[in-house]
Amino acid sequence: MKNKFSNRHPSKLWVSFIILLGSGILICLLPSFSNHKPATKPEDPSPIPLKVQLVAENLNAPTDMAFPDNGVIWITEQTGKIRVVKNGKLSDAPLLDLHSKLVKLSDSYEERGLLSIALHPKFKTNGKFYVFYSRPSTEKSDHTGVVAEYKLSAGSGTVDPNSGRIILTIEEPESNHNGGCIKFGPDGYLYVSFGDGGGQGDKHGKSGNGQKLDTWLAKILRVDVNTQVGYVVPKDNPFVGRKDAKPEIWAYGFRNPYRFSFDRATGQMFTGDVGQDLWEEVDIVTRGANYGWRLMEGTHCYNPATGCPVKGITMPITEYSHKIGISVIGGYVYNGKQLPGLKSKYVFADWIGKVFFLEKASDKWQRGDITLQNIPKNLKITGFAEDPAGEIYFSTNPDTGPGGVKGGVYKIIKN
Repeated sequence: MKNKFSNRHPSKLWVSFIILLGSGILICLLPSFSNHKPATKPEDPSPIPLKVQLVAENLNAPTDMAFPDNGVIWITEQTGKIRVVKNGKLSDAPLLDLHSKLVKLSDSYEERGLLSIALHPKFKTNGKFYVFYSRPSTEKSDHTGVVAEYKLSAGSGTVDPNSGRIILTIEEPESNHNGGCIKFGPDGYLYVSFGDGGGQGDKHGKSGNGQKLDTWLAKILRVDVNTQVGYVVPKDNPFVGRKDAKPEIWAYGFRNPYRFSFDRATGQMFTGDVGQDLWEEVDIVTRGANYGWRLMEGTHCYNPATGCPVKGITMPITEYSHKIGISVIGGYVYNGKQLPGLKSKYVFADWIGKVFFLEKASDKWQRGDITLQNIPKNLKITGFAEDPAGEIYFSTNPDTGPGGVKGGVYKIIKN
């Protein structure tokens, strides 16, 4: 219900405000010394109507994409295959099949599997690319998260599934909140996201993992893979030299940073951090910053429920409640040429299929809706990708797991 303003005689110097606060009513008397209207919150941007173009269908739970050459798209399927689209046609034979390396996946709800792919910045000359997948644990964890390097065979366009070089591994105590995004930044280093270890409320250990710097869980890492020994830590990482912190950490305090990306125009890093009970958030990630989990969910106290310390916490640039969506899917800042109305806007979504944009207005980010005119209904959005020209794609799956082959990939096009 909107606030109600009393319509008293104009000669009076007081105006009553009746404000609904929860289940109570607060009546405030405020002095009225002018006829100026009170300041109002800026209106949300108008919805942007766009369309989609089907790129590939009959996929088994697609999770990510890479663009190795003109007219070629690599699509990762959660069940372990990298599928190839060339000149608009999906090949039957995969580029690489990692199914035998994966943990056994559920056909129903599932967050593990082959989750992400990234091409080396010098892929055109060295043929190297990187994947993130979930393999069985040899310890007491639910599974092990793996980042591995593969190399395209010169001339053949094939990949030996046994040629992978393990870059790093992490023990994951639960099956969910894996993060699982890998991307090269504009600095040439590889960034890797991990969730808080899974379960609910970040309850692993005495204080959870979000605010602890002695674990990779609930963090985004930054490593240099241009070495023969897995990786080396860049000397300018924020926690290098601290005995109580892992030197690979770039930023911390995340619940499940499932998807992040870099704005190719500004170099800024954006991530969608999946919320717990009430709030989803988007963050701009900076060196050494703390994003609050589990002290906070979005801009709200979580643990403790009230009076949480906020000093030193970097707040999200936007948040939305679970009345709007349930799991944020991070996207990309649009830097293409086909959709001038999206220029410099951050495009992202919620898993349930809603698509949004953020645009900078002064020092704030305002959120608007993107309405896709011709997309099939009831599709769940599982990830975004950006091609070399800056155009944006997204993957979908009508199911909650990899049990079927009804997944698809779409390109966003003008209306």
